[in-house]
Amino acid sequence: MTDVARLQGEFAEVIASDHRHGGQRTIEQRAADLADEALNLQNSGSATQRVRSNLYAAAAAFRSSAMWAAIDGRRYNHAITHMREAQALAEMSGDQEIKFRIWSHAGTMYRHMGRSADALAANDVARNLHVTRRDPLFASLGLARQGAIYGAAHDPTGARRSFDQAQDAMDRAAPGAQRPMWLLAFYDRAELDSLALSAYLALGDHPSAEYHAHRSLSGLRPYMVRSRAITTARLAHAQLAQGDADAATATAMKVPADAATQHARVSRMLMEFGAALRATAPGNSTVQTWTEHAATWRTTA
Repeated sequence: MTDVARLQGEFAEVIASDHRHGGQRTIEQRAADLADEALNLQNSGSATQRVRSNLYAAAAAFRSSAMWAAIDGRRYNHAITHMREAQALAEMSGDQEIKFRIWSHAGTMYRHMGRSADALAANDVARNLHVTRRDPLFASLGLARQGAIYGAAHDPTGARRSFDQAQDAMDRAAPGAQRPMWLLAFYDRAELDSLALSAYLALGDHPSAEYHAHRSLSGLRPYMVRSRAITTARLAHAQLAQGDADAATATAMKVPADAATQHARVSRMLMEFGAALRATAPGNSTVQTWTEHAATWRTTA
């Protein structure tokens, strides 16, 4: 169990790196290497069933982090490979919480790939695990991610219902209950608002998207650097879609240069923002302002 405790410390560092940077190949590789290290410990000497289960759970957790880094970096072929390995390891561990994480990540991956039916199916696997009946916070996360999937699938009724249910489940979750570190590190009201922002942006309900963006930004914890960049970029899109080019450009310019140039999802959103700005406000001086600002990112990247 000393090795297990050490690996859990390494896992906490991987989670922290993800929240700061997100999507980087170095995070993906580090998590994959640690998964292999956990598996290698299975072959060194004798161990109790409890230790073996914990080592499989650790390996699954690291593989799920490698999977998430690949999803966040839009390297979907890598993510699918990590997912399959993580799913097998999670089955051997018997750990319901890590199974939830893997299948919930799978739903998010398929959502980003534009495969809404697969996204709902994967997310349903997570939502049907016993852990969601034992702890409403897990149920809330499953419902919030379901709402985001419904948004991507252009189902406003399903999205609104899911977010209402997610909030209700969050309200019922016992504060201070023992939960895995990866869940406590990110899932809260701000993350629920972030998922709602994603859904309403996809649905074209830009006032609702902006509302949830502001709520999310006000509640994000300081270390959630990657999440703040994504939410800020989405807020800029919501403002631009409502015709406020000046406010939207000012918002987009708040995204840090490293996120704008090194995070695949943020980079893509800002490229799309620039294209939309040029298309909707061609005579506006903000186009030149944005062009000059984006040029500074390229020179500092």
